[in-house]
Amino acid sequence: MSLLLDRVEEALAPPSGLLLYARSMSRITSRLRFIEPQLASPVDQSPEGKHWIHEVKHDGYRSQVVIERGQVRVFSQNGHDWSDRYPYIVRAATNLRCKSAIIDGEAIVQDEHGASDFESLQSAIRVQPYSVILYAFDVLPLDGKDLRQETLSERRALLKQLVGDDADSRIQFSEEFDGDGAALFKACAERALEGIVSKHALAPYRSGRSRTWLKTKCFTQSTFVVIGTDRDRKTGALRALLAHKNSGGLSYAGAAFVALAGAERLEFFAELERLATSWAAFKSSRLMDVKWCHPKITAEVKHLAGSKFLRHATVRNFARL
Repeated sequence: MSLLLDRVEEALAPPSGLLLYARSMSRITSRLRFIEPQLASPVDQSPEGKHWIHEVKHDGYRSQVVIERGQVRVFSQNGHDWSDRYPYIVRAATNLRCKSAIIDGEAIVQDEHGASDFESLQSAIRVQPYSVILYAFDVLPLDGKDLRQETLSERRALLKQLVGDDADSRIQFSEEFDGDGAALFKACAERALEGIVSKHALAPYRSGRSRTWLKTKCFTQSTFVVIGTDRDRKTGALRALLAHKNSGGLSYAGAAFVALAGAERLEFFAELERLATSWAAFKSSRLMDVKWCHPKITAEVKHLAGSKFLRHATVRNFARL
């Protein structure tokens, strides 16, 4: 497992290039346009078999980089032109050694450990655009050749050669892992990553939802009742204390850091203050600086899947009962 964790670390760092031969392919003569992206279907377990490759699932904005005639455009998953939001990705794309291409990838911001940090992405786009990186995982046409009917392995070999190994580039290649997807999933879960995407190496590119791309998420999102707050013993940061609703009332689920920002964060804590009570919902010697509240607020919480109590949990939204 330690070797696999090391490989996960390497996948979050710039990869090295690879030179491979590409056979002749159909040519594109008209101007390049946004192509509806291929989407992964959710599954509970990653597929097995020698023809499946696995990538770390980055938590960001799906993006499509269109390069043509010396100009670069970046589109969102729904085909909106977001070029002005990604000036450094645009600049990196202009430096790629091709005449034309469409690159499929995910725009992310990384935290200090190299993991994607979705909560920081929007603010980074506004105030620190250089920190936004595109992790490229597919190329559709390249230099006038439509690659969508070619196998994923062939497309990715060409993409890896195109992206290269410039550690300073805002476009990086999304590394793949052959073999045991379950082991990679476990390694990603241990690092609190989003999950993995498994892709059939011999499949062509197909727009829309697909069974040749499968996603297995380490994280899920659930609704809980807020019963109070405490402070994390290590950092002192405020956390929301949460419970499940069941036939017997409430059962303690764990704590979650509050990822709300600005006015929404202030409103959340103001509501908890308004609902404050001296009644203790649960007793625990592990909780520090506890403040209880009446169970009148629900929270949407992102958390690691498969655990009895919440792990790596963050409050994403809230509502009044």
